[in-house]
Amino acid sequence: MYAAGLKVRDADTIVVEGKPVRLQGVDAPELNTRSGKDSRRWMVNYQAGKSVECQLTGERSYDRWIGVCYAEGADIDAAVISAGHVLDCRRYSGGKYRQLET
Repeated sequence: MYAAGLKVRDADTIVVEGKPVRLQGVDAPELNTRSGKDSRRWMVNYQAGKSVECQLTGERSYDRWIGVCYAEGADIDAAVISAGHVLDCRRYSGGKYRQLET
């Protein structure tokens, strides 16, 4: 799945080509918190004007597909975790991003 434009729901869910994608490695704060709003804002700014490509796993969580997404080739999960806005979601990532947590 590839798109030049997308919508950011929150720091762990983006909508690409009309499909909601839950980022595989991200455990984000809820939007009704200040941290949740800050992490969403970071995601919007990070992805602005970039092409995004997602590789879906075939799993689903509620209305969302699970996947790893890349903004211009850079792993979005790794970027937002390294920036300190979210934690590694071990349930889906298997701990792949744990070492990036700040």
